[in-house]
Formats: sequence, structure tokens, C-alpha cells
Amino acid sequence: MRISGLLLVGSMLIATSAIVAQGQDAAQPVGTMADLMTSMVYPAANDLLLSIARGGPKTDKEWMAVQRSAVLLGESGNVLMMRGRARDQGEWITDAKMLVDAGAAAYRAARAKDVNALTTVEASINASCLSCHKQYRPNVHPRP
Repeated sequence: MRISGLLLVGSMLIATSAIVAQGQDAAQPVGTMADLMTSMVYPAANDLLLSIARGGPKTDKEWMAVQRSAVLLGESGNVLMMRGRARDQGEWITDAKMLVDAGAAAYRAARAKDVNALTTVEASINASCLSCHKQYRPNVHPRP
């Protein structure tokens, strides 16, 4: 994982602590939804999926990178549920929770250095993204 990813994870943890300390009303979106996707969701998901496609991490350093991407992916789902981010309280929240669950499962697999468990997360990541994009970005995934 690149240094920018580490800084982003650290910033998210600090921001999350501040939000908890000040209350949910203090949370303010900074970038656009496109910024959020290209800065957090896509890189974390892509890093995880690439690692899975390559047969899983081989070294402690690679496992740590997967763990960081998993945290970033899961926490990005929480950010998507923030006031000012959530498009609605129905399908959007369901899809965002799927992203949190996929990130959490990948995190647990990375902590345990369990390639098989990590491999099973691939379907969850893809399902979360596809479900959300079908609903909220139909031009990307046209309906039959």
C-alpha cells in the first residue's frame, strides 16, 4: 500500500474519533461522491481484489497492506452512511453495510493470514459494488 493510503487511513481514524467526540452532527462531507469513490473505495477494493487474484499475500508486508486496504474499504462504507453522504435510508444503506461487512471480513482474514477466508471476500466486494452501481449508477450497469 502506498504512503498516501496510510495517511488516508490515519486521517480517517482521527476524523472518526473527532466525530464520535463531537457528535454525528459535526460530520461534514469534504469531497464529492466521485472523490470519495476514487480516493477511498476504488483503491481499497482494487488492492484487495488484485491481491486475491494473485493468490493472496505471501509476506508479512503484503498481509499488512491487505489489512490496511480492508480497514479502508470497511470504513469507507461507514462514510457512505454519513449524513450528507447517504442518498437514502433504504438501498443505499444496505449497500454501504455490505461494503462494511466485506471490509470487516477481509480485515479478519488478513489478521489471521487466512488466504481461503480472504478469497471468499471477493464475491462480497463485487456484490456490494455491483448492487450499488446498478441502483445509483445505471448508466454504468444498464438494466436488462
